[in-house]
Amino acid sequence: MGWNKIASHLRKFDWVLVVSALLLVSFGLLSIWSSSLSKKEFFNFKKQIVFLAGGIFLMFLVSFFDLLVLKNNPYLILLFYFLSLLLLGGLFFVPEIRGVKGWYKIGPVSFDPIEITKLVLVILLAKYFSMRHIEMYRLRHIILSGIYVLIPAGLIFLQPDLGSVLILAFLWISILIISGIRLRHFLILCLVLILIGIFSWFFLLKDYQKQRISAFLNPRVEPLGIGWSQRQAKIAIGTGGIFGKGIGKGSQTQYGFLPESQTDFIFAAIAEETGIVGVVILLLLYCILIWRIIRIALFAKTNFFRFFASGISVVLISQIFIHIGMNLGVLPIIGISLPFVSYGGSGLISLFVGLGMLQSIKIRS
Repeated sequence: MGWNKIASHLRKFDWVLVVSALLLVSFGLLSIWSSSLSKKEFFNFKKQIVFLAGGIFLMFLVSFFDLLVLKNNPYLILLFYFLSLLLLGGLFFVPEIRGVKGWYKIGPVSFDPIEITKLVLVILLAKYFSMRHIEMYRLRHIILSGIYVLIPAGLIFLQPDLGSVLILAFLWISILIISGIRLRHFLILCLVLILIGIFSWFFLLKDYQKQRISAFLNPRVEPLGIGWSQRQAKIAIGTGGIFGKGIGKGSQTQYGFLPESQTDFIFAAIAEETGIVGVVILLLLYCILIWRIIRIALFAKTNFFRFFASGISVVLISQIFIHIGMNLGVLPIIGISLPFVSYGGSGLISLFVGLGMLQSIKIRS
C-alpha cells in the first residue's frame, strides 16, 4: 500500500473520536503520574505510556481491516469466541492476584482476557442479531444469544468478577432492545433476571461480595471495613471543590487514604485534584466520544456495523456509569475501571482495537 493510499485512508478517519479518546487517556496518565508521586514509583505510568503506543498502533492497523470479512465468515467469529473461552478457562490454573484469578502474569505485564472477551462478544452478538433482527418475535433467538453470553459470564463470575459479568449482561440486554425485542419477552426476561439475582444472593455470591453490597446499602454497619474505600472516595470528591487541590496535592490520593487510586477509584482521585472543572471536562470528553460512536452507528451501511458500534457504546456507557456510581457511593464497589482513564494495558489496548474497528466502519460507510 502506497503513501498516497495511506494518507487518503487517514483523511477519512473520525479524528474527533480519536482526539477525544487521547485526551481521556491524557487525563488518566496525569492522574496515574500524580498518584505515583508520594511513593516516587512511576513504573505504572511508564507502562501505561507503552500500552498507549501499542493501542494507537493497533488502532491504525485494524482500521485497514474490512469488518465485512468477519460478517461473511461466522466460523472465524466462533473461533475467536472459543479462543476467548479457552483463555477464560485457563485462568483457573493461574495464581490468584488480590483474591481474583483474572490475569495471566507475563514478567512485569499482566494480561486480562476479559477485555478481549467483551470485544469478541460485541462482534458475535452483532453478527447474530444482524441476521435475525426481523425474527426477534421468536423466543429461541433470545435464549440462544443468552447462552452465548452466559458461558463466558459464568467463567468470569467464578473468578470471581461480578462487575464484568454485569457489563456483559448490560451488553446483551441492550442489543436485544436495539434489535427490537417484544415487550412481553422483555418483561419475562426481567422476571428471570430478578429470580437469578435472588438465587445468586443465597447460593452463588461470595461473602465479600455480599458484604460490599450490604455496606453500600448501610454504610454505618462497617465504616472502617468494607465501606472504608467508598467513604474515602466520597471524601476525596467532596473536598475537591471547584478547581481541585492541584495535581499532586490531593491528601486522600497522596497519603494513601484512597485505595486503588489508579484503577477502581481514579475518578475520585481526578475529582480531588482537578475539582468540578476537571470532572466536567472529563464527562464532556466522554459525551463527545459516545456521540461520535453513535453517529458511526447511525450512518453505518449494514446492520452488522450498526449493532457492533452500538455494542461498543453500550460497553463504554455501562462501565462509565458503574465506575462513577461506585466512586460517588450510589452503587456498590464491584471493581470496574474507567474506560481510557484507569491504569491497565489489556483494557486500554482492547479499547483502541475497538476504535480501529469503528474507524473501519466509518471509512467504509
